Amino acid sequence: METTYIVMLTILFALAITDLVVGVSNDAVNFLNSAIGSKAISIKTIMIVASIGVAVGAIFSSGLMEVARKGIFVPGQFYFDEIMIIFLAVMITDVLLLDFFNSLGLPTSTTVSIVFELLGAAVSVACIKLYHIGEGYELLSNYINTSKALEIIIGILLSVVIAFSIGALVQYLSRLVFSFQFEKKIKYVGSIFGGISITAITYFIFIKGMKSISFIPTNVKDYVDNNTLIIILGSFIVWTLFSQVLMSIFKVNILKSIILIGTFALALAFAGNDLVNFIGVPIAAWQSFELWQEAYLSTGILPSQFNMVGLAGAVQTPELLLVAAGGIMVVTLWFSSKAKAVVDTGINLARQGDGAERFQPNALSRVIVRYSVYLSNGISVVLPSTVKNKIDEKFQKPKELVNDRRIDAPAFDTVRASVNLVVASILISIGTNLKLPLSTTYVTFMVAMGTSLADRAWDRESAVYRVAGVINVIGGWFVTAIVAFIAAAIFAAIIWYGGMIAIVLLVLLAVSLIVRSAVLHTRKVKAEKNKKRFNRNDIITINEITIETSQNISNVIKGINKRYSKVIDHLGYHDLGKLKKDTKKLNVLEDEVDELKDNVFYFIKSLEENSVEASRFYILFLDHIQDIVESIAQITRSSYKHVHNNHKNLKFNQIRDLKSIDRELQVVFDEIIETFDSQSFENINHIIVQKQALIEKVSELIQKQITRIRTSETSPKNTKLYFGLLLETKDMINSTINLLQLFETYYEDAKREF
Repeated sequence: METTYIVMLTILFALAITDLVVGVSNDAVNFLNSAIGSKAISIKTIMIVASIGVAVGAIFSSGLMEVARKGIFVPGQFYFDEIMIIFLAVMITDVLLLDFFNSLGLPTSTTVSIVFELLGAAVSVACIKLYHIGEGYELLSNYINTSKALEIIIGILLSVVIAFSIGALVQYLSRLVFSFQFEKKIKYVGSIFGGISITAITYFIFIKGMKSISFIPTNVKDYVDNNTLIIILGSFIVWTLFSQVLMSIFKVNILKSIILIGTFALALAFAGNDLVNFIGVPIAAWQSFELWQEAYLSTGILPSQFNMVGLAGAVQTPELLLVAAGGIMVVTLWFSSKAKAVVDTGINLARQGDGAERFQPNALSRVIVRYSVYLSNGISVVLPSTVKNKIDEKFQKPKELVNDRRIDAPAFDTVRASVNLVVASILISIGTNLKLPLSTTYVTFMVAMGTSLADRAWDRESAVYRVAGVINVIGGWFVTAIVAFIAAAIFAAIIWYGGMIAIVLLVLLAVSLIVRSAVLHTRKVKAEKNKKRFNRNDIITINEITIETSQNISNVIKGINKRYSKVIDHLGYHDLGKLKKDTKKLNVLEDEVDELKDNVFYFIKSLEENSVEASRFYILFLDHIQDIVESIAQITRSSYKHVHNNHKNLKFNQIRDLKSIDRELQVVFDEIIETFDSQSFENINHIIVQKQALIEKVSELIQKQITRIRTSETSPKNTKLYFGLLLETKDMINSTINLLQLFETYYEDAKREF
């Protein structure tokens, strides 16, 4: 009997290690965004400071976790075997849920996920118990504290609104003081700003960290609580003088110092307080096992009879486990590519200026932006022109910032990064002091969004995309709570009725899904690295244009070649499922072309002077690429629609003719890919001749189908599809020829210039 529960404990601790990895990957957004986005400090320095913060926070964390999770469920209403079912369901759900959000690159709250998983699993087990003992479900309130879930939801809404509003207000005022020419103003008000910021951050460390450090005497904690105002005023004076000394004597950039200290503080708070979200449940399970084992050895009581009232208190985590957990967190911070993806999401939504947008607009984002524009116009009418002009001057960006189009340019400046860290620190300190159910993820993310809005980072060009992104992230937070509750409840029911077999199967399912997610994420990262992007801030030479467009042509033709062959094959087999996948994969190809079109403005701006022909070439190049992709899109979607509507399959002769075109196209496309990959452009004329012959063959097949209609063809839908496929294939070949001729002409002209 003991062996069974030892195995369950082993599974729980293995899941805890996995949960640490996926949890840190998601929560890294809390303390890395501001420092990385500003690029004021090297990545290596940022990671070292964050690692020290995480390690210190883990070591000095008390490791306390109220097993009932602040009253989520009542341990005394459950027996040992039931508690173990709840904990297993929670950990399996948590690992899968956090890994899913990491794969999407969306930040979510580990606190909210663990709370609603505990709530869902406990509700599920309680309902099963009530059903088996024949009691009504109105007694569920004896097992569950439903008011706590409502309090957390209200806390989420409040933290989102308050953090966004205060972040926006403080950033707006900071920009009015510093403007974008802050290097001039920092000499005069930098020490005061540094005093306020560092005081807020150090106070945050005390409030958020000191209360959980067990070895600090109670009288010291009481003194801090009773003399908070004096400590704050004293800290402000000391840190203001310290900032002035750093700036005047040592010539230190005070904003960079604030960013480093703030990053350390948030990392420390994360490890010191959120660590229990990852290892608290397994530790609670271990303590439960020890309580039952002690009773079993003395009385022989069964797990199904041992009441867990002894678990209602706090569970102390051994220091060794805290150190080990801190080590795992630090390693994950350095090596997790998913952590980088989650951080990129926050930085992308907060960045100053435009560029490739990750999220697509939706109806709600359009409405919000539209009415925000109306409101802004209304305020502009009311404000005196002198005031409006004065404000606009403060938000006027320097020319070098406007023209900085580098891929690796800072997403925002050090003023905004400092405000992000200071405001987040203060809000989390206040929330902790008032014992509000705040989430560090929600606060830090929404502060960053508020500051970016106030900093006019969301202009008419990008606002609708950024707002859509924020809506998606916030929606994901609520989805976290709902999915966590439902999934944990289902898993708990499965384990209740399935026993050890169900546990093994669920663990195998979790492992397989995580491995699959890791493989897909690795492929995605690799594909992203293989994308060749020009540096927007550098002058692009004729030779670089040739290399850039050669790579783009090769990539697009590879995609077209693969998609065309797949569609013809799947149409021949009348395979609806695979044709549906083809339409989805087509979106990747269309997105690549859209990204090239999005960059055309920066591309032309980055060209050498007097490069009118190069600009014209690039625009026509995009036009031909667009025509090719539109042709394959029409071929794919019309084929899918035909099969989806259950029309008759094409006849054998028609499929055979299409396959013959496909085989010849593959040969020509492979030559094009080889030509542009190796940059052996002398072969282009030969390829154009082959393409002309292929067009003639397609024309013959069109004439052949006309003859069929007059003699034997009886299906108008088949005829429509077949003609459509042939005509789009012909257009695709013509567009490819035009593209090759355009490139050949440009290449020859470029050679003559050299």
